[in-house]
Amino acid sequence: MKNTAFILILAICSLMVTAQGQMNLPKPPLGWNSWTNYGWKITEKQILETADAMVARLKQFGYEYIVLDAGWHEGVKKPQDTVDQYGQLCSKTKFPHGIPWLAGQVHARGLKFGIHLMRGVSRDGYKNNIPVFGTPFLVRDVADTTSLCGWSNDNYGINMSKPGAQEYYDSYIGQIVSWGVDFIKIDDITEHPEEVLAVKKAIIKTGKRVVLSLSPGDNSMTDLAGAYNEADMVRVTPDIWDNQKGIDQCFTSWRRWSEVTGRKFWADMDMIPFGHLGLSDPNPNYLEPVKGEGFETGRERMSAFSKDQKYTFISLRALSASPLMMGGTLNSSDDFSFELITNKDMLACDQNGVIGKLVYEKDSVEIWKTPKSDNPNEGWLGVFNRGKKARQLKLSLADFREQSPISLFNVWENKDLGKLTGTSGMDMLINPNGVAFCRYKND
Repeated sequence: MKNTAFILILAICSLMVTAQGQMNLPKPPLGWNSWTNYGWKITEKQILETADAMVARLKQFGYEYIVLDAGWHEGVKKPQDTVDQYGQLCSKTKFPHGIPWLAGQVHARGLKFGIHLMRGVSRDGYKNNIPVFGTPFLVRDVADTTSLCGWSNDNYGINMSKPGAQEYYDSYIGQIVSWGVDFIKIDDITEHPEEVLAVKKAIIKTGKRVVLSLSPGDNSMTDLAGAYNEADMVRVTPDIWDNQKGIDQCFTSWRRWSEVTGRKFWADMDMIPFGHLGLSDPNPNYLEPVKGEGFETGRERMSAFSKDQKYTFISLRALSASPLMMGGTLNSSDDFSFELITNKDMLACDQNGVIGKLVYEKDSVEIWKTPKSDNPNEGWLGVFNRGKKARQLKLSLADFREQSPISLFNVWENKDLGKLTGTSGMDMLINPNGVAFCRYKND
């Protein structure tokens, strides 16, 4: 622990998380994020095209957030073209009409606009020792040059014990919200609970309801769930890409966070890497099948997930009530990806808002179960084959932790599986890395 104040924050967080309460948002957010398809090279035109595609293909299913991720203020020639005299991000850098105009265009389509920020103050702002807006303090009075991001050299953290520190965040967040932003994804913050609380205070002072999303998930800690309860969604995984490694990381995080009581935030498992990805690194042969296990970023391609991996990935996301942010482009991804992310049972399970629990685990087979929030006798479950070989299973009521008979309907096969009783067993053949995603009902 760095100091007494930090220890006090951890103690407060520990007390906060023991209390049960309603989620800050009633349902996990649904939308699209720019990172896995356009990366740092996202443009104004691409955002507008995506918004049009969301209206045409996804809005009717509840998808509403267009989130502009990292890189929207990168790539300009001069530091002063990136930040203003208070070290705050400018609205006109790569986006010629400015972010307020862009947010207005998204709103005009009946959608909501989100944006990515980094924790703290820009290093250029620190170098020039610029003022903290509305105070007698300077950035060097509040910055903590020892609080660094391990993967970005953009910013320094803020020492929240210093006079002017909260006022810095009030100004920084207040400016962003004034642009018409409805959703803030703030990065490099999950290890800094004192700054999480500062950001939330700043949002409250704007008087606007803004979704707060914390990132990254590599180091999100269950011990800090109390501070995370100030947010609406929290990344609980590293960056997830179209490979088995990403699926396994989601299962690991699901297991850990499903046991945390008192959560008021949605456990975010990153974007859905389906469809057309990696357009920031163009590849004229992107329609050719991808060899191997997929990529961490990588060249332009169609998702390297197999069909079974896609079924597994979207099923686990629904059963864990994770926010669903499509990662592929909305105007050039394949129809099968859209079928999965708009499936009525998948969405009903996800928007039910109950994180599933592990009820069975044996020989690489896991059964996860998510009851309906208003009726525990109905819900959804997933029988996952985590192994590399097909599994022929004969499952009993006890395997589903049921005592009375249940009826099962296989969602992806659109097939009634019949009734499982105490004297019968149910046969299931599950493909390698596959799933039987089922709707269940107690009879």
